Amino acid sequence: MTFSSPMVNIYTRDLPAALAFYGGPLGFAETFRAPDSDAPDHVELRLDGVMIAISSAEAAMRVHGIDASPGSGGFQLVLWSDDVDASYDELVAAGTPSVTPPHDTGNNNRNAVVADPDGNLVELVSKRL
Repeated sequence: MTFSSPMVNIYTRDLPAALAFYGGPLGFAETFRAPDSDAPDHVELRLDGVMIAISSAEAAMRVHGIDASPGSGGFQLVLWSDDVDASYDELVAAGTPSVTPPHDTGNNNRNAVVADPDGNLVELVSKRL
């Protein structure tokens, strides 16, 4: 099992306001958005080699079935894997709680969500095989 490119996904109720904050005073630079429009659901930003993503809470429910609670102190760590299904199976077999089993999402991605010991979300992502 190989993971790479960790990224924290921060859920928000107001994506434009969050982007103004992270991209303004904090100095994060936008590197990707989906959909590629004036009304994205997900925007990735970089600062000194660190990636974060700002995603709408509505998209979390629509795409992953996750009831995200912006401002609750929670977050989602995103880890890219060479094979989401195998990684998910290995983690769950080792006792990691499952949140969302592997499923296809946009941008030719395959995703799954597990929880850490405290219940924080960890999303596994790979390109569909």
